[in-house]
This record gives sequence, structure tokens and C-alpha cells, in this order.
Amino acid sequence: MSLIELKSPAKINLYLKVLQKKDDGYHNIETCFQYIDLYDHMSFKNSENGISIESNNAFNKKMSLIELKSPAKINLYLKVLQKKDDGYHNIETCFQYIDLYDHMSFKNSENGISIESNNAFLECSNNTIYQSAKLLADIGDISSGVNIKIEKNIPIGAGLGGGSSNAASTIVALNKLWGLGLNKNKMLEIAKKIGADVPFFIYGDNAYGKGIGDTLEFKESIRDKILLIDPKINNSSAEMFELFDNFKQSNKNTSNYPQNDFWDVFLEGNKSIREFFTKINKNNDLNLSGSGSCMFVKYNKREDIEGILKKIPSNWRFFFCKPLQYSPLMKFV
Repeated sequence: MSLIELKSPAKINLYLKVLQKKDDGYHNIETCFQYIDLYDHMSFKNSENGISIESNNAFNKKMSLIELKSPAKINLYLKVLQKKDDGYHNIETCFQYIDLYDHMSFKNSENGISIESNNAFLECSNNTIYQSAKLLADIGDISSGVNIKIEKNIPIGAGLGGGSSNAASTIVALNKLWGLGLNKNKMLEIAKKIGADVPFFIYGDNAYGKGIGDTLEFKESIRDKILLIDPKINNSSAEMFELFDNFKQSNKNTSNYPQNDFWDVFLEGNKSIREFFTKINKNNDLNLSGSGSCMFVKYNKREDIEGILKKIPSNWRFFFCKPLQYSPLMKFV
């Protein structure tokens, strides 16, 4: 298929009530939308000359820049199963998007693939962002390049999927920017080549995960608010899996913490975490995300967590987060 033509419909509001203005400048509203038979006519045709727009209205410009929010996730539970021949582990988990984001932009460039960031370690080729961009360039036979900017807010090595989310963001953004026309299934295939969690961030909905985390089944979002606790420990997933394998052999496959199989080795290796866990978990359900190091507590009212906030060490960080119904990347997929 090299050409798609469609009608883009208008709508009317049968009624519209404007409510309070929000901190971000938007207003909450109540309304009723109705489609009508007034259309813009659009066509999409494959091209060897990048992305271009032609219109009877000159304000439409050629797409040369995409900006997006790359979300974090938490694991509501995580069970580690058998180790596979390729070194990966089968797991059972539940992924939930949260409203903590890295901000990314992608701009066409004639100077190859480059990355600019507030964290200098990303400004190289040894990361999932560059690897994803290089793979897309090879697939699309792109001879030019892209300048990628990323403002890193998601803690690193924290079990929040930041690197996987950045990789997925790169795949979906460059698919649009370079006009590659890859469908969702093809992008999921590409995502699997980058990392185990990357397919989830392409998938777009909250999900139960099996296999290595790439077999996904839709789930509804939780409603609870989330206190995310960052002890500022950079956990290597590979090292944590190795520690888990050793623990499993020594303890006859028994885990002491059903919420997350990594709790045992995480507590064993970190005195400050053990002390905090002992203080908190008597009265609160403290959860671990991924292979750590970030922990979280679900709550409804601020007073539910006042006691916890007082016990978080002063050199740690914490975030007040909300669950997302779906990923903001879905509008690009």
C-alpha cells in the first residue's frame, strides 16, 4: 500500500461548560461532542524525500521536529521464573504507567545521529536511544540523521524503565519523523531487539507481562496515588538477576516477599534499605519496582503517608505520582 486517502471530520459541541483553570493553564470542562459531515480531505503517499506537507493553507509546514513525553512505569508485582538459554529470565509482572517523564525532542539533521542531554552519559552511542535510532536509520535507509535532546527526570537504575521508555520513544518518534510507515507490530518486533521492557512502552496500555516481559495483556489502570521513593542507588538489572540466581540456588527457590522476588537480594545488599524497610513496612505496604532501587506506596489521601514522609532519609528523593490510563506515546503509534 503506497497511498491512503481519508476524510478528517469536524465536530460540534452540543453544550459546553467551562470549569476551573488548572495550574498548567488549561481549563477543565464539561461538554458533549458530536461528529458532523464536514471534512478535510487528506492523502498519505510514500516518498523517498522525507516528510512533506502540501496544502491549500500555507500554514501547514513540513514536519521537522517531534517533541514528546517519555513515561516511567512501576511493577505492581514481579515474579522471576526460570532462566533461559539466552540469559534472559521468564517473568510474571504487572506494568503500570505513572506521570513521571523524561522530555525528548527529535529534529532532522544532516550530521548523523547526535544526542544532547542534561545527563552527559547519554551523549554517546552506548545507550538504548542511540541504538534505537541507528536501527531505525538502517531499516529506513536514512542517509541523513537526527538530533535528539533529552531532559532526564526519571531516576536511573531505579526499576522504572527509563532507558526502555526512551528507546520506545525514539522508535515511535523516528517512525513519524522519517515517514517510515511502520505499523505497531513491526515496531514491537524492533523493540524486542533493544531490550526486554521496550515492547511494553510501544504497547501503550497498562499490561500484565509474561515471557521476558514482552508478552503483554491489557489491564485497567489502578486508581491509587503513588508515593515513589528514590534511595538514589543505581541498580544494574544484570547484576540483580545474577544475585537473584545465586540467592535462589541457596534458598531452594523460596522468596520471602511475594510482591517482588528482588526484595531479598535488595535488602541483603543495602543496610540503609533494610533499616527503612523495617521502619515502614510494619504499618505500610512498601513495594519494590523492577529490580530496584525505587520503592513505592499506594495511597488515597495525603494523611495516609504523612508518617512515611517523615521517615524518608534526607539524602533520598521522593515523588508524588499519579497512575496513567495509557502512555502518551500512543498518539504516535
